[in-house]
Amino acid sequence: MSEELLSPKYLMNLVKKTAKAIHDEYTNLHEAEIYLKKWQTFIVTEYSNMPNFYIHRNTLQFIDLESTLHSIEDQQLLIQIAMDVGVDVPGYIPCVPQFKVDLKSLNQSAYNTFEKAMKMAQSEPDTAVGLANSTLESIIKKILKENPSFVEYKDGDTLYKLTQKLVSFLNSNDESHHGEIKTIIRGLLGVNQSIEKLRSEKTNFHGKTHDSDVISNSLYTYFIINSVSTIGLFIEANYEQFKKAKC
Repeated sequence: MSEELLSPKYLMNLVKKTAKAIHDEYTNLHEAEIYLKKWQTFIVTEYSNMPNFYIHRNTLQFIDLESTLHSIEDQQLLIQIAMDVGVDVPGYIPCVPQFKVDLKSLNQSAYNTFEKAMKMAQSEPDTAVGLANSTLESIIKKILKENPSFVEYKDGDTLYKLTQKLVSFLNSNDESHHGEIKTIIRGLLGVNQSIEKLRSEKTNFHGKTHDSDVISNSLYTYFIINSVSTIGLFIEANYEQFKKAKC
């Protein structure tokens, strides 16, 4: 999803509703500030320690909720905060922000790769597709690595081969998968094979020249990133169900 998708009018409305929801949720502005600080991350360099957004204060030195929310340039993060405090976001399916939240807690390596894909979707769309492919590879490898007695994999396995092994693992170890559910899980093979084919044939990941037919339209890259988010969420949720059933 493009970072420029939301209009200024929509953002103004969203910030106002989110600020009110945060104010209603917490008993005082001190607690509201603690809540928002939990969404802060920092980029540490040799010369600085920059937050992803700043806490703004009013003349009494209490947090100014609206100004603070307006300082959040990452629209996905703003939407995630809005949804977290119960603000209705019509027509928005939160797969990308939810996927990022899940990855950050479950698979830091995949999270870092996906973050790079998001950042490069506009400037280097073909590279972003390759990184999205690598994100799914990392997710599946982690699952397979945690279950060595069920299935083996090689570090050099492609996304398609990894998905074959994952599908076999999930179908053979979950008795609740019947009929259409098994068909959907097998459908992952076709989708992931297409993503892998795009990376192999339409990106610079395998040493193509600048004149090669690579993806240059970010519209398709955003579609792939959204698809990877949906697939990744499904795989993680399915695996979590499997683990609970085995407990």
